[in-house]
Amino acid sequence: MTTKSAGQRTALPLNQILAGDCIAEMEALPAASVDLIFADPPYNLQLKGELHRPDNSRVDAVDDAWDSFSSFGAYDRFTRAWLGAARRLLKPQGAIWVIGSYHNIFRVGAAMQDAGFWILNDVVWRKSNPMPNFRGKRLTNAHETLIWASKAEGAKYTFNYEALKALNEGVQMRSDWVLPICTGHERLKDAEGNKAHPTQKPEALLHRVLLATTNPGDVVLDPFFGSGTTGAVARMLGRDFIGIEREAGYREIAEARLKRVRRYDTASLETTASKRAAPRVPFGQLVERGLLRPGEVLTNARGQAAKVRADGSLVADGVTGSIHQVGAALEHAPSCNGWTYWHFKREGQNIPIDILRQQIRAEMQ
Repeated sequence: MTTKSAGQRTALPLNQILAGDCIAEMEALPAASVDLIFADPPYNLQLKGELHRPDNSRVDAVDDAWDSFSSFGAYDRFTRAWLGAARRLLKPQGAIWVIGSYHNIFRVGAAMQDAGFWILNDVVWRKSNPMPNFRGKRLTNAHETLIWASKAEGAKYTFNYEALKALNEGVQMRSDWVLPICTGHERLKDAEGNKAHPTQKPEALLHRVLLATTNPGDVVLDPFFGSGTTGAVARMLGRDFIGIEREAGYREIAEARLKRVRRYDTASLETTASKRAAPRVPFGQLVERGLLRPGEVLTNARGQAAKVRADGSLVADGVTGSIHQVGAALEHAPSCNGWTYWHFKREGQNIPIDILRQQIRAEMQ
């Protein structure tokens, strides 16, 4: 659904495409109302003349008016203006992603720092199927760069570390992402069979960004909405979106695309949670609940024993304290994770006490 500019807005136009200039439309939205911004601004990379393949066929490159700026100074002024409007919209714990190429990303990065954003990571999107360099005068441009930043230094932000790790088969996600550019069925075409948008981003890229840095129900703003990839992925993942796009043709393409998108079911949207986000369970709660009894004996891997006391503390070899403190004392170590260190016995089996903590957490959730 496209909505025309309506002056200063008091409510967020969720899951709508706003028609107009991105700066004016952002300035009309309520302050501190958006959880994440994904921005794919003009790259200012217009070619000087047409580009042809070796067989003399013309390359459908970016030659649109929206990507044209009279000078670096003009581009910088535009960048500072939209970044300022974007920063006003972010909640205190909000964050922003900006994608660009070597033509603009360094200028954008400096403007972001000048505006007060705090850069968290730069991510290299390495294209597994890049367009060749047809002129043969430079290296094949096989990557783009994304900058991920929080609203300010020291600000909190969403990062679903465990979900990204699960997405990467249990291995910590790196800052170089190998993903293909849009091809085949994902590439949108116009009525003549040409690319509907010259810089359409793959859904896989937005899936990773939104999975990593938003949660279901969050509001994602894309001030350069284009063909609507951000909105499509946000809808599938149970996030709300706001798109801003001044070109009527792109709005029509995005609207038609969004009508075909369906949200995943609620169970499918659940992701692997961070251990830090799990509810805190004191060891004493296991004693209160009768899962362990005062006087019961816990053992470590070497068979050393500690006795559980009524207040949830342990005593072993004259040392008294928490499960962590007593474990550290026995190991002569500065610290110890008592949850994995201590075991209790049931039916002849030594079982980590962490099993009991997980049982309580499951009930709490």
